[in-house]
This record gives sequence, structure tokens and C-alpha cells, in this order.
Amino acid sequence: MDRTGHTGRTHRTDHLELGGVGITRVTEYAGPVGMTPATFLATDSEETWHANSSWLAPDFFDQDTGIVNAAVQTWVVRSEGRTILVDTGAGNGKERPYSPIWSHLRTDFLDRLARAGVTPEDVDLVVNTHLHVDHVGWNTRLEDREWVPTFPNATYLVAKDDFDFWNPENNHRTALGRGNQNVFEDSVAPVHRAGQMRLWEGSHRIDSRLRLDLAPGHTPGSCVLTLESGTDRAVFVGDLLHSPVQILEPDHNSCFCEDPVRARATRRRVLGWAADQRALVVPAHLGGHGAAQVERNGPGFAIREWAPFA
Repeated sequence: MDRTGHTGRTHRTDHLELGGVGITRVTEYAGPVGMTPATFLATDSEETWHANSSWLAPDFFDQDTGIVNAAVQTWVVRSEGRTILVDTGAGNGKERPYSPIWSHLRTDFLDRLARAGVTPEDVDLVVNTHLHVDHVGWNTRLEDREWVPTFPNATYLVAKDDFDFWNPENNHRTALGRGNQNVFEDSVAPVHRAGQMRLWEGSHRIDSRLRLDLAPGHTPGSCVLTLESGTDRAVFVGDLLHSPVQILEPDHNSCFCEDPVRARATRRRVLGWAADQRALVVPAHLGGHGAAQVERNGPGFAIREWAPFA
């Protein structure tokens, strides 16, 4: 397999089986995020980006514009007879005055989900790895001018630490500033009011193969979903990684991390476990192959093998 192989920029659904657990990728958006590497990552990493531009482009970096490319996607996990969504993207019709790239979208995401064999009624669990604007949007949809849960039969799993942090009643100052405005009100609170949200603390066992654990730093309640089935391992890391550059140099945080010191420590810990276990690392925002196995490489890590998606 080409370790830096590209898969193009088209929307698609990709599928993989790990130890009897099905994993399907459903993409909502793939393209530029309007920031240069120096802006996107909180430390100066321009040299690393340009030194690796031959394989970072086009999925992760546009050489012509110097802008970072990323994906917004949902991972559909099928385990022990249940259908689980990991993160729900940006959503349609949401008012995002300070995050215009996600404002008033009109995508066919639910149609793409249907092409992956999932209707809203089929979903048993929704995992929000954290409560940022581009991870909870499809939690709800507009019905008769009211935001209601998109997945009527699902339990939504949300870390209590993140629920409390982003609840505007608690008046926290955040690194994201006003970029998350309206998100709690239209994409989190309606699910909670409907009685479909379970707030968990510490860790949460979903089934014999899947476990949620707190992985704080990016946000106070950021979490990872670990898959262990037979000899197969995977870890869905949400925004622990936004770019493969953070695998090569794990001390680089995104500009959106609430606790930079803790984010670095958490990233190193999770990547270390993944390298030692030969686990597939599945971030929220990687385009291209979407996921990778990693290995230790001096003070950082390297991509051992890309996932075989598409």
C-alpha cells in the first residue's frame, strides 16, 4: 500500500471490518478550512508542512493556496447488533454567525447515510466525542420551526464535563470564543430535553468491544472510543488530531484546544497506546484514507500504514 496514497476529493462511503465490528465512513464535507498551517496549529509548523507537502497534498494541504484541507465526517460503527454514530458533523440550517463555513448548510448528508444503509430510525447510539460546532450538528433537525432529535430511537452519549462546560448557563470563557454560538441551544439542549441524552463520567462501557474514555485537553470532556475485538484494535480520537502533521509532531495543538498542555499529554498518551497495540487511529477530520496505524519514531510518531478505505 502507498503510505502516502491519495483517494481524491469526491464524497463517498467507505467500509472496513475489524474483529466483527463494521466501520463505515460517511462524509459531510471535504475541502479547505480557510486557515494556513500557522493559524490552524498553535505552534509554528510551516517547515513540517512544506517538507511533507508531496504527500500532504491534496487531502490535507493545498500547495497553491497554502490553506489546510480537512474533512467533516461521521463514523458508522456496527457492533453487537447496534448501529452507532460517532460524531454528527455540522448539520443543515444552523445559524452560525461566527463560524460561517458551517452556517445554513444544505447538504445531502442524510441521503449519504441512507446509502450507507442507515436511516435515522436505525440509529441506536450517537457518540459526540465533544460538543464543537462540527461534531453535533446532525444531532437535531428542524421540524415545524423546532429543533428535534434527528435520530428518534437513539441514546446520545455525551461526557458530562463537556455538557457542563458548553452549557451557556455556566458562562465559561472558551478558546473557541463565539465560534460555538447557538450550538448548545440548537444541537445539544433539544436532545437533553427530549430525554435521549445520557451524561457519563470517567469511562463508559458500550458493549464487550467498545468503551468510551475521557481524553481531555481539546475540550474538558473530549473523549475517545476504543474498539478491542479479537486481535483487532482501533481508537476513534475525535479532534485529538486534525492533521497527520500532529502524528509526526504530537506537541502541535490546534488553535481550538482549551487546555494546550493537557491536549499534548493526551495526544502522546493515546498515540503511544495505538503504536504499542498496532491500533488503527481514526480521527474526525482526516480526508484521504481517513485513518492510519502509527509507530513510534524518535520523539514523535510516524504513519506505519494508511487504512484501506477506498
